[in-house]
Amino acid sequence: MNGQPHEVSARTLRDLLSDMEYEDLPVATAHNHDFVRAQDRDKIVLKEGDEVEILTPRQGG
Repeated sequence: MNGQPHEVSARTLRDLLSDMEYEDLPVATAHNHDFVRAQDRDKIVLKEGDEVEILTPRQGG
């Protein structure tokens, strides 16, 4: 996740966000380099070796 290996028990991308306490935050997600719409996170079943990116919005200049 985010370029670092993690062992997770989450079955889906949505479960992973919940486990990582991102569930209620405005984040963008990518699975194996493809962006995943928020409404599709339940459809992404995670497998060993998958790459997940969780992107949080930042402000500043």
